Parts: sequence; structure tokens; C-alpha cells
Amino acid sequence: MKISVTSYSFGSYINEDKLGLMGIIDKAAEMGFEGIEFSSGAWSQNLNPDVALAIKERCAEKGIACIAYLTGANFLNPDLDAEIAALKKAVDFTAAMGAPMMRHDVAWNYDGAKKHSRGYDNALEVIVPAIREVTEYAASKGVKTMTENHGYFSQDAARVEKLINTVANDNFGALVDLGNFMCADEDPVKSVSIMAPYAIHVHAKDFLWKSGMEINPGEGWFQTRAKNYLRGAIIGHGVANIYQSVQILKSVGYDGYITVEFEGAEDNLKGIRIGRDNLMRFIG
Repeated sequence: MKISVTSYSFGSYINEDKLGLMGIIDKAAEMGFEGIEFSSGAWSQNLNPDVALAIKERCAEKGIACIAYLTGANFLNPDLDAEIAALKKAVDFTAAMGAPMMRHDVAWNYDGAKKHSRGYDNALEVIVPAIREVTEYAASKGVKTMTENHGYFSQDAARVEKLINTVANDNFGALVDLGNFMCADEDPVKSVSIMAPYAIHVHAKDFLWKSGMEINPGEGWFQTRAKNYLRGAIIGHGVANIYQSVQILKSVGYDGYITVEFEGAEDNLKGIRIGRDNLMRFIG
């Protein structure tokens, strides 16, 4: 397995008054990462091909692989055609970066006005054909697409597994986030054991947890689907049991990238550094 980092982990360091976009590539290489992925943000708002080319060239210059582009999507959007078109444009951007993978969301939830047929199976009737259209287009560009256990609605292991098996396309797989199952109040280790065979990419993210029966702990914490509390933590400092999940990945023969994803309260560079060191020890 190889260790990578996401641009998201750098937080405000991606701003031009700090390291900037090119600077985080330099810093990732300096810190010893083998790959870097890029999460959509203000820097990618227009999907400028010149920016994609600059990323590709800077990564090549620094000897670090550009591995993925991550973007949002909502196939329950009333304008489904526009959503699909936007993702195809994101595929073009991903290919121009030289990245072999693109993660996109699938849905956040139904519109509040919808009163019936609101189940996950109902959503699959719309989501699955859209995913197939996007991934078939991506395959023609040499890009694999993937879904992540992310966003509450499509976050449980059973739901994500069902989605992948219903799409049933070899170009579409799972970005398995080792911590994110906690957002759906699942035991992350059990959920990783279900999803590991479908992984084409992995995020290592850790969390601290507090019961929803307690008063809100304040700044830095957010609520799970069942209204428990989570706060991002340095890999190995939280309760997601990243070490055990890494052993599960090993047991199914996963040998791709594991990305350090940090969203804790500590300084981003410190969180990334310690997280990488711990992840290296966990991999062995």
C-alpha cells in the first residue's frame, strides 16, 4: 500500500496567502507522500484546463503521483441532465490532471417537498442510470469513478455495497473512508470489513466520539445522523480504530493508495505529519 494525502487535509494552507495550490504539492512531496489527490473548492470552480495542466506538471516535477479528483454531485437534483453534464466536465478535468480516479457524490437526500417513495431503493432507480452514464464516459477517458461512504444519505455500508452491485460496472467502485461510517452511527471496523473487497481507493480519517445524550460539546464538533457527536482527529488519536481497518484491507489484498485525511482542531501540517507517521506504522 502507498500513502497519499488530500488537498482537503491542508485546510486554509491551500489559500494563495499561505502555501497555495502549487505549494501544497511541494509540501506533500517534501513530507514524503507518494501521491496527492485534489478535493474540489474555490480553486477548481471553473474547471480550468490550464489549472489541471499546471497540477499535472508540478506533480511530475516533484515526483509525486496525482491520483484523484473529488467533487460533489446530487443525482436527485431535478435537473439531472445538468448534473450529469457537470460530472462529465469534471471527468475531463480529472483526465487533464493525469489522475486515474474521480470520486463524486451521488445524493444528499430528497427534497423536503417529496412525501412518498423516499427510500434508498427508490433513489437507486434514478441514481444508478446516471452513475452508469458518467462512468462509461469516464472509462473512455481512462478514468475510474467511485462513490464514497459520505454525506449521510448514501453512507451506510449496506447502502454503498448495494449501490455498487446495482451499478455493476467494472469502471465504478468504492472509495472506502475508514472513519466516515461513524457519521452514519456504524461500527467503522465492521463496515470496513463489508466494503473492503470493493475498494479501489481508501481514505484514513479518525474521529473522537461523544454520546448524543450529552450536551453539545461546542466548537469543532458536528452531529451524526443519529445525533451523536464527532470531531475530526489525527489518525491514531481517535476511536475509528484505523489500525484494525488497515489489517482488514491487507487481508483482502488491497494494495492501492491510502490517503491521509485530516479535519481536526490541530494545525493542519502537524495533523498531516503525525497522521502519516502513524499510518506508516499501522501498515508496517
